[in-house]
Amino acid sequence: MNNSNASLPQEILDQFAIYGEFEFAELFGSGHINSTYRSRWNQAGVRVRYTHQRINEKVFIRPNEVMENIERVTRHIAEKLAREGADDRSRRVLSVVPSRSGEPWVRDAGGGWWRSYLFIEETHSLEVARSPAEARFLGKSVGLFQTQLADLAEPRLYETIPDFHNMEKRYARFHDAVSGDACNRAKGVEAEIAFMRENEERGAVLIRALKAGKIPERICHNDTKMNNILIDDGDNEARCIVDLDTVMPGTSLFDVGDLIRTVTTRAEEDERDLSRVKFDCGLFEALIGGYLSEAREFLLPEEKALIAESGRNITQIMGLRFLTDYLEGDHYYQTARPGHNLDRCRNQIALIKSMDAQWQEILGLSAAICEQNRP
Repeated sequence: MNNSNASLPQEILDQFAIYGEFEFAELFGSGHINSTYRSRWNQAGVRVRYTHQRINEKVFIRPNEVMENIERVTRHIAEKLAREGADDRSRRVLSVVPSRSGEPWVRDAGGGWWRSYLFIEETHSLEVARSPAEARFLGKSVGLFQTQLADLAEPRLYETIPDFHNMEKRYARFHDAVSGDACNRAKGVEAEIAFMRENEERGAVLIRALKAGKIPERICHNDTKMNNILIDDGDNEARCIVDLDTVMPGTSLFDVGDLIRTVTTRAEEDERDLSRVKFDCGLFEALIGGYLSEAREFLLPEEKALIAESGRNITQIMGLRFLTDYLEGDHYYQTARPGHNLDRCRNQIALIKSMDAQWQEILGLSAAICEQNRP
């Protein structure tokens, strides 16, 4: 869903509890869903920056619930960091800027929903992991995030996008898109459609294990691609996980799977040269070692046993979603060129095939790392 043409109204800035003299605002970031801006303010001679986002209510139909989840999660992590004596808490968790009336959002004249965060300075994110060391600290950061939220008290978080990683529901929509073929695009993508059909049963492993109670429901991020992890410019350590719209109940394996999907290949998600889309076992070993160094205390053996499968599963669900969006007319994900979603789909299929070609080695590595990280 492309909101990139939205502007940042002055009425929005006026409603947030931000003090000082406004200097300027600019478009910021490259997210698929929400429109993001960065502003700068002069606060008693110190330049302070904020990010502002218009929440895409066509994707997040209850923005108030999204923000209630984010407020609870960020407060919980900040309180833990305070108890631990962390001296840079505002760099380790997002700081929600309230409205002048106290809510974690404001509304514009057209009814749109907006939020603001304190901008975390001197950080960057990665699109490709360049070394095992980077893979390890990316895994460690998500393991820490899950550990910090493992004891978040009731009530249960809202499901901001119901059935977000429900492969059975995603397949139902895919089959409808193929049979309806509203945009006459099914012809020419027969190979991609066939691949998804052939792998439907294997793709349902995680969601069926969760539904059957074989693995527990936990709080997870649900969108842990590596560019949602901010890294300190100075020491190159992970600092903060962002893009918290999808933090909600699920399985920890959804997060692990998305890490595997994005960290274990040096090709970007929309790389069209599929010869470059290769699964790297060395990056996988470092990634899972880093993740389990933080998460080993709370994960059950049943969850650990599905770590390898989670990577294939989330890669498949993303490939399926890209293909479905292509068949439906590219209305969900932002696209920069004709066939962009199809390129993304083919990229994900290539990564799955690379995983399958090394599957026994992947399973062996996963088992060995789990054994090394027993609590």
